[in-house]
This record gives sequence, C-alpha cells and structure tokens, in this order.
Amino acid sequence: MLFGKKHRSEDETAKERQDMNRSNREILFVTYIFTAVFVILIGYVIYFTAIRSESFINNPYNNKRAQLLSQKVVRGPILSRDGTVLAKTDTDADGNEIRIYPYGSVFAHSVGFFSQASIGVEAIANFKLLSSDINTFERISNDLNGIKNKGDQVVTSLDVGLQTTAYSALGDRKGAVVVMNVKTGEILALVSKPDFDPNSIDEIWDLINSDTVKSPLLNRATQGLYPPGSTFKIVTALEYIKEATDPGDYVFDCSGSFESKGVRINCYHGQKHGELDFETSFAKSCNSSFANISSGLDKRSFGQTCRDLMFNGDIPCPYSYKTSYVDMNKNTEYGQLIQAGIGQGRTQITPIHMAMITSAIANKGILMHPIVITGVKNTYGQTIKSYGSKEYGRLMSGYESRYLRELMRDVVLNGTGSRLKDTSLYEAAGKTGSAEYSQDKSKSHAWFTGFAPYNDPEIAVTVIVEGGGSGGETAVPIARAVFDDYFQ
Repeated sequence: MLFGKKHRSEDETAKERQDMNRSNREILFVTYIFTAVFVILIGYVIYFTAIRSESFINNPYNNKRAQLLSQKVVRGPILSRDGTVLAKTDTDADGNEIRIYPYGSVFAHSVGFFSQASIGVEAIANFKLLSSDINTFERISNDLNGIKNKGDQVVTSLDVGLQTTAYSALGDRKGAVVVMNVKTGEILALVSKPDFDPNSIDEIWDLINSDTVKSPLLNRATQGLYPPGSTFKIVTALEYIKEATDPGDYVFDCSGSFESKGVRINCYHGQKHGELDFETSFAKSCNSSFANISSGLDKRSFGQTCRDLMFNGDIPCPYSYKTSYVDMNKNTEYGQLIQAGIGQGRTQITPIHMAMITSAIANKGILMHPIVITGVKNTYGQTIKSYGSKEYGRLMSGYESRYLRELMRDVVLNGTGSRLKDTSLYEAAGKTGSAEYSQDKSKSHAWFTGFAPYNDPEIAVTVIVEGGGSGGETAVPIARAVFDDYFQ
C-alpha cells in the first residue's frame, strides 16, 4: 500500500511538471506574439515618419499633418527651370497669407493650386513646400518669437517660354500639349484646356468643380483618355518590324478601303492611295494598308509589344494619371485586332503616355524617367537636394527605334506632317493622327507626336486637339510653334 501511494505521488509530480511546462510555453508564446506586434508597430511608425512621410503628407486625403506644418512654415515658392516664380505666398492688407500665381491660367494644371484641394506641382511637392531648411539657430529664434519659418523653394523643369508658346498655340480649343526633353526626361511644358485662373480658385471652385461639360479641372495631358487614331500606327509598325522578315518587301494597293471577314476599314475621307510600300503606308497614314498589316500580326506578340510600351499598366508619370488601354491578347477578336491596328476600337491613351513612347523612340529606344521637380533650395537659395536624370528602361531595341525614326521623318518629308517640312533651324519627325470618337464619322480628334532634331533628338512634342479634325492641319501647326520657339 505504501508503494502504491508513492507511485501515485510520483505520477502526480510528473503531471504537475508537464502542466507547468505547458503553461510556460503558452506564456512564452503569448509574449513572443506581443513582442512581434510591438516590433511591427514600431517599424510601421518608423516607415511612415522617416521613409514615407512625404508621400503620406502629400496624400490629399491626409491634410491634417500639412495643416500643422503650415502653422509653423510659410509655404515656399515654386520656380521654373530658370528661377522664374510660378507660385509664391504673399500677405494681404489684413496680414492673411495668400497664394499668388503670376502666370494665372498658363500653368493652371502643371503648377496647379493649393486651396480646396491640390493638383499639379502644388500637390506633388506639398511636403517640400512646407519644409524649412534654414539653420537651426534661426529656426529656434523664430519659434521663440512666434515667427513662421520660410518654406523651401521647389525648382521645376518647366520652361516659361515653351509653356507660354504651347498655351497660346492651343488657343481656346480643348486639348493638351506635352513637351519633354528626350535625353533627361524633364517635362518642359504641360498644357491642358479648358483651364482656370488658380488665383481665384476659392471664388470659382463650386462653378468649375460642377462643370461636367468643359471639365476645366481635368488635366487632359495626363488624365484625358483618347483614341490614338493613326498615332498608334507607331505601335503597329513596331510590331510589324519585329515580325516581318524584311518590312521593305511589303506592297499594298489601296483602293480607299480594306475588307476582310466582315470587317471594313476606310481610309480618311475615302482617299485612294494606290500602290504603297511599308514606308509610304506609314507616311501617308493609310488605314487600309495598316488594316492589312494588322490582320496578319500575331496577337500574343502584339499584346506583349503593347505591354512593353506600358499599355494596360503603370507609367512613370509624376502627375496623377489615367491608365492607357488596348485590347490585345491571344483571345482578341479579329475585328478588334484590325481596329486596334489603326488606333480605333477600344484603344485609349493619354497624351503624356504618347509623349513617353515618342521620347523613347527619339532616345534610341530608352525612356528616361519623366520628372517635373529638379531640385529643392532653402529660402536663401542654397541647394538642399537635386534630382538628376535616370533611365526608366528600354522600350524597344536600338534597331527598332532607328527604323521608327526613319518612318517618322518620312511623314514630314513625304506625308501628312508636311507642315513641318520647310524648317531652317531643325529637322523634325513625327506622326499625325485623326481619331474618330463618335458615331459621326466626320468628327475626329487631331493628333501629332514627334521630335527634333531628327539626327540628334532633343525634345518630343505631343499635341491633342479635341474635335480638331485632321492632325496634319490642326495639331502639327501647334507642335511647330513649340519647335520653332525651342530652336530659335
């Protein structure tokens, strides 16, 4: 009996030890969980305060932090590439801070505004404009004396001359103009119309915010989605260059239309181009010939080329933008393949995206990362940070870009871009487009995208005029005004 009692006692002790070990493991597990959660929270705070603080504060849905900064910092000025003031903060007779835009509506969408909401550089550089990199002693002195520190100056790539020229050339028509330096990615000009005067944004806000007809707040350069029309033949031509054994062997007899498998494509205004090779088909912008070319393309490969050119995905745009779209994959229907080949159907693109593709063609196939902010200076003009050029990536091979440059030069010499032919200071290249956008086939948007000089490209210019009709007649003269100003 004594032995039995002893045996039970040992069993009970072992069980108690097991229960204690189990409890210790559970406590350790819970401790580890809470420690991990604490570390994650600390990392989360560090991530948003030290790494993502700028983008977090720039977010239009998070303006409380910006409001706190504005209580201690006078919002800094925005400057053009040569130091001209594009936006600044002044005080009125009552001592209230007011935001001034010396050029009024000229930079309405590119510089933007900071009131009610924010767009343009005002939104992109919100954190920088509310930062003050003056010396510590001056900042402490200002804080002690209740004086607000002066915000940093944001330097942009925007060129006052080119912006003003593009703005004037577009006139009172709806549309957009984008000008880029193909070697650096700098956005030199960005115009969108209809526009507004940012100096009176508070007074006109309700009116323009509710205007769904003119949509003046819409930045058409980056958020306007349009059928590209014949400018998309750049993409189709690129795919044909990839697939064809020798594109120079191509021959087509244009009778004014193309018809196959129940799909009919007409040339612009029913024009009959006659016998064409590949180069002339591109220069004359023959819809029938390009419908014929498209009909034989591999849909899977064509879709990949479109993705390589950033369709259906993100583009490296510093401004808020819409995503360009093309329906091209192995399951694309025959009719849509033909329509897409001439830039119609469901295909849509933004002017800024078209300018990027053109810049890559001009820059030997390489797209430089587009930028609009090139540096930050403190209120005394001392450089705080500079943003240099960097490659975004290769969109096509050097051979393919060279072939496309030759095709685009022939558009000016022998095709629809002839209004750029007789220039003395530069040689231009480009592609026109007339994109149908309604059931009324007589109405079309006018496009042009191109670059200059042809032999050593420096800038790309993209123009869209809503309802402008012929790209060669309406869009090309606007682009020429910009080229002329740049090379004068």
